[in-house]
Amino acid sequence: MARFRSLVLCYHAVSEGWPDQLAVPPTLFERHLRGLLARGYHGVSVTEVLEGRRGAMHVTFDDAYESVANALPILERLRLPATVFACSDYANDGRPLDVPELAAEVAAHPAELATMDWDALRVLSERGLEIGSHTSTHPHLTRLSDSELHRELRESRSRLEDELSRPCRFLAYPSGENDVRVREAARRAGYEAAFGLRERFTAPDRFALPRADLYRRDRPLRARLKTSLLPRIPPRATMLIRRGKREAPDPEAGASDRQPD
Repeated sequence: MARFRSLVLCYHAVSEGWPDQLAVPPTLFERHLRGLLARGYHGVSVTEVLEGRRGAMHVTFDDAYESVANALPILERLRLPATVFACSDYANDGRPLDVPELAAEVAAHPAELATMDWDALRVLSERGLEIGSHTSTHPHLTRLSDSELHRELRESRSRLEDELSRPCRFLAYPSGENDVRVREAARRAGYEAAFGLRERFTAPDRFALPRADLYRRDRPLRARLKTSLLPRIPPRATMLIRRGKREAPDPEAGASDRQPD
């Protein structure tokens, strides 16, 4: 893949009440999307995204939080396709995403970190959203042994297909973490493509497609920078813009500037 010029957005929760950077309020979420549409972007399916066309846009959500349901009316009103990446083990009971990085948030806001169970994911699928894999347990893939990596990727895909009765074609790496070994494992696990995050990839690759990750702090001007300038600036500058200026925190955030998952 010589060039990849489509814009893929990465969100997590869509909630007014959870003051974490992962949780974008519905009103801000809609402003992001309307701003991009006004700039000439048009929504396409994941299959069309793989063509890498300029002006094509696709919305994705990692972790399959229950609050993603708040985004559905907005997506349907704007006629924008979307993909939700779910962890298959969490879909068994819809429990909060209790990974170590989110331990404090799980203790403080357990309902906000609740994930979609199989019934909820079926509803999304029936409403036209693509459901992809976010692995089984949301691990750091680059730290796993070959056998663990194989299990996380293959078992998640198999379980999603069995439960939803539809092909699971796409993968999103937890925290965007991937390397040559992980990408090859994704390929061998049968996925058609896999998504990372923008600052974590070097050359465009079908199994490390870049996404612009947007958070609660990303007001319209900041979101515009992240969805326009970042493809042309170095990864270090990307990280600085993502984290923001620590000396001038977002007064509406109410959460630390830890690295989101």
